[in-house]
Amino acid sequence: MAWPLNIDPQQILLHWMNLAILTGGLYFLLFEPVKTFIAKREAHYRELDQQAADKLAQAEQLRLDCQAKLGQADEEIHQERVKAQQAAAQAAQKQLEQAGEQARHIVAKAKAEAEQSKERAIRESQKELRELAAKAAKKLAAKPGDDFYDQFLDLTERSGEHESR
Repeated sequence: MAWPLNIDPQQILLHWMNLAILTGGLYFLLFEPVKTFIAKREAHYRELDQQAADKLAQAEQLRLDCQAKLGQADEEIHQERVKAQQAAAQAAQKQLEQAGEQARHIVAKAKAEAEQSKERAIRESQKELRELAAKAAKKLAAKPGDDFYDQFLDLTERSGEHESR
């Protein structure tokens, strides 16, 4: 039997077999290794993406922890500042009390010194008055026959004794 157009069925069958062998060979030699390589590469990048996501989550958690610690530190600083202000106010109050006590002590000492100065001035003025009176009495007593000088001296000595008590 002759085929039209010079078609040889044996040649067609051989070409089909060559095509099947070539396709199978290329599939096992090229397609499978490339497909395996692509799968490995895809798995590697998925793993890298997962690691990046984990690290991002850890960084976010660390940021939240740091913010919480900063908030606690701010609160502690605020509390310490309040304590320091209270301590400073107490110290200032104590210094004011001490200054007031010192002022009262100084005023009391000054009053005592003023009183002593006053008493000393009075004694000195009384002494000077006695001396002046004695001089005056001597001058008056220079007149003969008067007992007036002795009486005056006795009076001044008695008055000096009464005031010194």
